[in-house]
Amino acid sequence: MLKIYNSLTKKTEVFTPIDKINNTVGVYSCGPTVYDYSHIGHGRKYVADNIIVRTLRYLGYKVKHVMNITDVGHLVSDADTGEDKLEKGAKKAGKTVWEVAEFFTRDFFEMLNLLKIFEADVFCKATEHIPEQIKQIERLFENGFAYDTAEAVYFDVSKFPSYKELFGQNLSEKIVGVREEVVTDTNKKNAQDFVLWFKAVGKYKDHTMRWESPWGTGFPGWHIECSAMSTKYLGEQFDIHTGGIDHLSIHHPNEIAQAEGASGKFPFVKYWIHHDFLTVDNKKMSKSLGNTYRVTEIKEKGYSPLALKYLYLLAHHSRPLNFTFEALDSAAKSLNKIYSAILNLQNSNIQNVLPDPNYRAEFLSAMEDDFNTPVALAVLWKTLKSDLDNSVKLVTILDFDKILGLGFFDVKPAQEKEYPERVRELITKREIARKERNWEEADKLREELKRVFNIEVKDN
Repeated sequence: MLKIYNSLTKKTEVFTPIDKINNTVGVYSCGPTVYDYSHIGHGRKYVADNIIVRTLRYLGYKVKHVMNITDVGHLVSDADTGEDKLEKGAKKAGKTVWEVAEFFTRDFFEMLNLLKIFEADVFCKATEHIPEQIKQIERLFENGFAYDTAEAVYFDVSKFPSYKELFGQNLSEKIVGVREEVVTDTNKKNAQDFVLWFKAVGKYKDHTMRWESPWGTGFPGWHIECSAMSTKYLGEQFDIHTGGIDHLSIHHPNEIAQAEGASGKFPFVKYWIHHDFLTVDNKKMSKSLGNTYRVTEIKEKGYSPLALKYLYLLAHHSRPLNFTFEALDSAAKSLNKIYSAILNLQNSNIQNVLPDPNYRAEFLSAMEDDFNTPVALAVLWKTLKSDLDNSVKLVTILDFDKILGLGFFDVKPAQEKEYPERVRELITKREIARKERNWEEADKLREELKRVFNIEVKDN
């Protein structure tokens, strides 16, 4: 019985799909704003989304997974102030906004591939769904939730009484402008009203991406894209919406207000799931600190991206996780031990062999408890150390990987394995150190090969 912690109700609830007859589940995940490189913090979020979808499918649900690609409308401040992130990224890169969006979208998909995250069923770009966003804004006007000023079209939160209760937010504490120089529209009815459509006037008169609308030339606000695209592909009510905890106070309340204001149906989403942040050396990732790493950079340092994925799974998705290279070393060593165990089991005849029912039940119990991957990994190790028949043990471990996605099905003997560049580099350096009789350096390099890659170097 799957149980999910619902951020909206602040309760752990038994999961029941809206469409019980067909056993179908609609899942929408907030996707990337493609103005810069995806980093390992983003990677944690998308691995968690993937684990949720994998678990649902393993449990027999027919899942339709939709994810947006934000390529317009997301301002530097989530609260509708500042520069458009795509415009900012274009200036930094010396490219057009369209080129920047395409480049960083490809980078995002490369990260998914490295982490063995299968793609969503639908990836939808904001720029390709402008008519849907305009239509939803028109419905909000018809239902009395929207109003027009010389600068923008706004959602009137005073007309949506439950807005102040969404995710426990306190409207009086919401910040209107983060700096004194931020200029807010003096014609807004309420300080917390948010933008549905920006007009290409004033500070946005030179905005590159622009479309015609009933309210003049302009571009959509960030929030409206998710409401419009999720309802297009999943219906006006669907099962699960995921996102980072940074969306709890602004983006997701706005999504709910827009969608329910336009459709008149409640609830817009039945279960809300939020993922916590990844820190690096107990600090927030920041380019100024030099601690923002991409998954490709982790790979270039000689680590398998799946070791990073294993590290992600050591913490519950709704809890903070701290990244260190020491922790990544440990994760890499653990994952390599699992791979070695699988190699030792591969001579077993697994034809017509089924997973052990007891360990499988224990593993599923962990995953059904709000996708508790740390406990699931503990069950995995327990299974490996058990006295099960080798064939049953191998089939059981492989069965677990249908959810974990750690590459167990791809494990092959060492002579067939393509070692990463970093491994070859360390081996070469060690050989040079031995020739130079620098035994201390040689021992240090041998220890690194053992510690990080679980490779035992024996000298003749």
